[in-house]
Amino acid sequence: MGKLKTHRASAKRFDVTAGGKVKMNHAQHRHKLGLKTAKRKRNLRRGAILSPSMTPAVRTLIQK
Repeated sequence: MGKLKTHRASAKRFDVTAGGKVKMNHAQHRHKLGLKTAKRKRNLRRGAILSPSMTPAVRTLIQK
């Protein structure tokens, strides 16, 4: 039986917590920051937990 290779682009973007949840960073925090409110930019700095429906797909890609 063959093995799946780790999807390296996904492995660099996602991380798995000890409880098995998948952590991610927010997008939209690179440019055009002048028109975004301070509250929005502050919330984009923090990480987020991936939705439960997407977690199995990402875990398959990153092999964790």
